[in-house]
Amino acid sequence: MSTTTRDLTRRLRWLLVLGTATTLVLFGAFRAVHHDAVGLATASAPGVLAVDTAEHALGQARASVPEDGLQEAGTGGFHTQISVAHQALALAASENVTGLPGRRTLQTATGLISVYSGWIEQANREPDDSPLRGAYLLYADRVLDAPGTDEDIMGRLDDLRDEQLAVAERQARFGRPMTLTWAAAAALTAALLGALLEAQRFARRRFRRPVNPPLLAATVLWTVGAAALARVVLGTHGDTTASVGELRDRHTGAGIGHAATTIEGHLADAGLWASLSDGILVAGVALVALSAAGLLPRLTEYRHRERR
Repeated sequence: MSTTTRDLTRRLRWLLVLGTATTLVLFGAFRAVHHDAVGLATASAPGVLAVDTAEHALGQARASVPEDGLQEAGTGGFHTQISVAHQALALAASENVTGLPGRRTLQTATGLISVYSGWIEQANREPDDSPLRGAYLLYADRVLDAPGTDEDIMGRLDDLRDEQLAVAERQARFGRPMTLTWAAAAALTAALLGALLEAQRFARRRFRRPVNPPLLAATVLWTVGAAALARVVLGTHGDTTASVGELRDRHTGAGIGHAATTIEGHLADAGLWASLSDGILVAGVALVALSAAGLLPRLTEYRHRERR
């Protein structure tokens, strides 16, 4: 085997290995970032805001009791707000942000809301001069928001919200595994571009042609593609960070809808980018083939000469 054949073979293999490895690592890293962004947009953020909605509705229900008067306790606006709280907790359960522990907390909270509503209705059924009315309302308040404990409805929902927010923060954070993956992707990309440039110089020096079009095209496209992916990922990371910042603030009333709209705006493209992540594999295969096309014809030519 001639020196030229050996040099071409070594460079071709190196380009194939680096191109394949870079494609796979970029695909995995890009997909992971947008998988977390989609989870934040479709589950974690709605789950946190659903708990905010439930807490706000329960607060409104509690406030409606003295406004309506004891003779109207447990009716009208009270029941409307209790219904809103039940619907919000059902939505939080469907999002399943924290898994089985969260579902259990929601089941318990839903049961306690029924107990709370029952005490309010019991107070309503008592005669005007009954001393039991005040007792029933006191029991209801302790079920809803008892001082010094987190075993009441509000305490449980506060704990659940904190757990959901922790999940959202993990989805938005570049943890150590993700950081190492992107560091590996950057290193592989740099090594691949270096190998392409070296192969270009080798081909120019050995075959006395100023440009090898396939290798030049592969170098340009890898550079542009890697820069585009980095820009998209940094943008997504900024959007997820901003979304979690929005979730850290507790929202009430119209603020809940405003927060939902803001987060939806931040993460509107997350699903699109996640669905397009398979394109990285297709593009990577095409660029690996393009890299090979820069050296393979010459390698075939030299092998043919050796057989002759």
